[in-house]
Amino acid sequence: MQLDFEKPLKDISERIDELRKLASKSDVNFGSEIAELERKREIMTKDIYSKLTAWQTVQIARHPDRPQVSDYIKNMFDEFIELHGDRVFGDDPSIIGGFAVLGSDRVMVIAHSKGKTIEEREKNRNGMANPEGYRKALRLMKLAEKFGLPVVSLIDTPGAYPGLDAEARGQAEAIARNLTEMAALKTPIVVIITGEGGSGGALALAVTDKVLMLENAIYSVISPEGCASILFRDAAQAHVAAESLKVTAPDLKGFGIVDDVIPEPAGGAHRYPRGTAKILKQRLLEMILDLQNLSAEERIEQRIEKYRQMGEFNEH
Repeated sequence: MQLDFEKPLKDISERIDELRKLASKSDVNFGSEIAELERKREIMTKDIYSKLTAWQTVQIARHPDRPQVSDYIKNMFDEFIELHGDRVFGDDPSIIGGFAVLGSDRVMVIAHSKGKTIEEREKNRNGMANPEGYRKALRLMKLAEKFGLPVVSLIDTPGAYPGLDAEARGQAEAIARNLTEMAALKTPIVVIITGEGGSGGALALAVTDKVLMLENAIYSVISPEGCASILFRDAAQAHVAAESLKVTAPDLKGFGIVDDVIPEPAGGAHRYPRGTAKILKQRLLEMILDLQNLSAEERIEQRIEKYRQMGEFNEH
C-alpha cells in the first residue's frame, strides 16, 4: 500500500522495476542508471520522512503493513508461551500475552493484536479490547509480579471496544482497575507504543515506569476523526484536529508523557520491520536493566510522581 505523500517514491520504484525488467530481457546493462535511481529514492525517502505532518504520521501509524505484535514477538523475543483467559468470562484475542525471553531474561509480554488478515482483524476488532482482554492483561501482570518478572506492554489500538456487550460486562471498571493496579505494580514495567495509542484502550496497558514510542506512532485521548466530529462537526477535518491534538512522538516527548522516542529506519517500520525490532530490542534491554537496579519502592514512587507531574504547566 502506497500513501498519497509517498507517490514520488512509487514513481521512482516503478522506474527501477522497469529497468530491471528491460535488463533481464536484453543484453543492455542498466546497472549505473538503477544505482542512481536507488540513490535518489533513498535521499527522497529521508527527506519525505523528516518533515511529516501530524496527519501523515497518523496514516503511517495505521498502515496495514506496519508490524504487528506477532512480528515483534518473533523478532525481539524467544520462547514465547501464550496464556489465555481472564478467569472471569473468557478469552479476548485482541489482547495476547505470555512468558517470553528477552536477551537472557524472562519477561511477561502483553500486547494489543489488531490481526493481519481481514478475518483476524474482524475477530480481534482491530485491536479494540473487551473487558475480558483488560482483565486477562491484569491477571498476567499480577503473575509477573508474583515471579518477579519485568512486564513489557506493546500498544497498538484505536481504543477500547465500545459495544453494548463490553459496556454490560464492565468496560470502564476493567480499565479503571488496570490503571489503579499498574500504578502500584512491584515489578518493572515498560510500555512501547508501536502504532496507535488510542484513549483509555491504550492507557489501560500504559501506566508504566517508562513509556517508549516509535517515531511514527501516535498517542492521543481521542482519534483525529472523533475530535474533528466534535469540534468541527466534520470528520473530514481530521487533518486539522491531528495538528491540534499533538499526537506525534516528538510532541509527547516534549510534554513529558513519553520518555523516549525510538527512531525508525527511513521509510518507516512498515518497510523495515526487522530493522525496527532490532533498534527497539536494544533500547528495551537498556531500559529494563536500569529499572532492575532500583528497588520496588523506588520504582513505584518514581512511577506515581511521573504521572502526578503530567499536565503541570507554568504561565508567563
